[in-house]
Amino acid sequence: MQNTTVPFYDPLLSYEDNYEQGPFGAFEHAPATPVNTLHTSRFLNLEVNLPFGIPAGPLLNAKFVKAAFAYGFDLCVYKTVRTKAHKSHPLPNVLSIHPQGKLSANLDTVLADKNYTSPISITNSFGVPSFDPEVWQSDMAEAVSAAQQGQYVIGSFQGTPGNSSSIEQDYALAARLVNETGAPILEANLSCPNEGANKLLCFDFDKVERLAKEIKNAVPDKPLLLKLAYFANDNDVLPLLQKLDGVVDGYSTINTLSAYPVDEHGQPALGQNRPSGGVCGDAIRWAGLDMVQRLCRLRQQLNHHFSIVGVGGVSTADHYQQYRAAGADAVMSATGAMWNPHLALEIKQSINQ
Repeated sequence: MQNTTVPFYDPLLSYEDNYEQGPFGAFEHAPATPVNTLHTSRFLNLEVNLPFGIPAGPLLNAKFVKAAFAYGFDLCVYKTVRTKAHKSHPLPNVLSIHPQGKLSANLDTVLADKNYTSPISITNSFGVPSFDPEVWQSDMAEAVSAAQQGQYVIGSFQGTPGNSSSIEQDYALAARLVNETGAPILEANLSCPNEGANKLLCFDFDKVERLAKEIKNAVPDKPLLLKLAYFANDNDVLPLLQKLDGVVDGYSTINTLSAYPVDEHGQPALGQNRPSGGVCGDAIRWAGLDMVQRLCRLRQQLNHHFSIVGVGGVSTADHYQQYRAAGADAVMSATGAMWNPHLALEIKQSINQ
């Protein structure tokens, strides 16, 4: 993995400062003309240069998205938005973690600090912040307009309890607001780790079915992805796929694995009020690949036609190919891309060789 001295999201700064001052590093001086590729693929019935990009998280606004497009990330997810403003957790929001081998799905306790070393894994804890729609709608529209041929913005959104008469209706309202920006693909975030590892919305299949149908009723003419957490067994996720056949167009997985990050003294590294956090990066690649293989296997078994977006621990061209071989129709990288803005170009170069 090629490291840069400064990631495009600065983990030492607050979410608000990154939003106002970022992106940093190479993304701060992105080329004016995106680097194109001769290869094209189909994803969600759209022609994309390379089915590779950056998932919900580090692309905070149009400035970040424009830089990502310029560096050849052709599928860019605008950071998850809400129907009303929602504040970020205080610092720290991003810490490096150092698991002993791969992270398990059982809430491991892991050392966390500011020593960002390769292969990199991080814990992130933001609380899914969002500006008010009057701020993010115009900015997301600007990001959408920056896409060149074969490039797409995916608008990620999340419902908020209390913002509407029901969580299902708030998801539908958020979808309508995202649709108004012109984003060609929608993604509903059902797996925010800040909701608690065992309370994730994606585990409540009846509620997911209701809100997915509400979203589709609100925006019937745009592809809809659902962002899922890790399911350890085929039978754990099978009922959800059966309920949503013909309703949603694909699944993005995984979000993160939850863990207990602690400092050198064994204290909660994110603060006493945040004992757990989502982990992404190298330590969870096994889980992302496992989940993609699971969905691909069940897709064949059920004769369904949904798309699969593989996410988790991608930091090299080989990792991209592993996900594609596992059955992913598209692949995304957050942590790897943050520290290596040339990752998409490296993948394209490897394909062209």
